[in-house]
Amino acid sequence: MALFSFLPKSPNFFRLFSASGVNAVDTARALLDLFERFENVEAKVRRIRELEHEGDRLSHELTNALTTTFLTPFDREDIIDLGENLDDFVDYMEEAARRAWLYRIHAPTAQAQAFARVLVRQAELIARGLPLLEDAKRHDELQKIVIEVKTLEDEGDRLYDEVEADLYENVGDVKSLVAAMRWGELYNLLEDATDQAQRVAKTIEGILLKHA
Repeated sequence: MALFSFLPKSPNFFRLFSASGVNAVDTARALLDLFERFENVEAKVRRIRELEHEGDRLSHELTNALTTTFLTPFDREDIIDLGENLDDFVDYMEEAARRAWLYRIHAPTAQAQAFARVLVRQAELIARGLPLLEDAKRHDELQKIVIEVKTLEDEGDRLYDEVEADLYENVGDVKSLVAAMRWGELYNLLEDATDQAQRVAKTIEGILLKHA
């Protein structure tokens, strides 16, 4: 039996998921732009903060839709989890941008740029996949996207292992120690963001399994 065949369509939920996916892409691309062209930093971070606020707005709209809707396209718990995980994905990226500005880093590292590129690819896949939730005939395609997002998280783990191994190698005084500690926090946030993208993918995967 096709997913959702016994329920009326709830286009608002799918619209909100799709909008959240697009917002995540915009955030990831803005973070990559910040790290690749480290200029007008405060303005770029402000723009990322605005995107984070848009993510919050979409999350609240999703919660409000749940309170006024009796029939939902899939389990309420899954709707809540997917909405929250998408919101947290954007939150981690925004926090990484904010720390880069607060810590007044001189220039992003090649590894930070690589993390941002992974996040862009994850976000783009998620944004491409979310609308497919509504179409049961394309769930095999969506499952492949889920696998790609999870594979990219492995790339995030590899990057994190690389930076962690070298982070304190050249520390010789208090100033360089502080810089290393700050970069450690930034790398943690970037790696957490790749993990969070995987949580989004796993939530989607769980929905697919329930309605296979």
